[in-house]
Amino acid sequence: MTINSELSGDRTSPNWIQISFYATSVIFNLCLIAQLLTVGIAYFNNPGWWNIHVSLVRGYSGLSLILLVVSAIAPFSNRIRSLAASLPVLLGLQFCSIHLKTPLHLEVFHPLIGFTLLYVSSSLVHRVFREVFKKKSDAVTESQI
Repeated sequence: MTINSELSGDRTSPNWIQISFYATSVIFNLCLIAQLLTVGIAYFNNPGWWNIHVSLVRGYSGLSLILLVVSAIAPFSNRIRSLAASLPVLLGLQFCSIHLKTPLHLEVFHPLIGFTLLYVSSSLVHRVFREVFKKKSDAVTESQI
């Protein structure tokens, strides 16, 4: 039996940990989007949605810690590791900005931190996709640049 090297060597084969990490990062990102939408509905239309907004963060915040741990043990680039590490930090800042009452009014940073969290999470999803599902020829081209 012969194997066509052109077909077999064309793609890197991602392992199940990398694929699970990608799926988890997508779920985390979708939860962030849902949270953003629910806060908009709560503020502009129906305050009852505020409870969903709060429940969402309590439900998915643990995913940031899972992403952090898996990024440290799986074969990922330092960029992906730093993006994953920043998720729990940003969630902690979100918590502090809304719950710590100081004369500095840190709550004004809550929306900014939230959008930064969405940006970092979206960047993580895109980076992981490119790293896990890229072709070997793309990797060679990237390393030559």
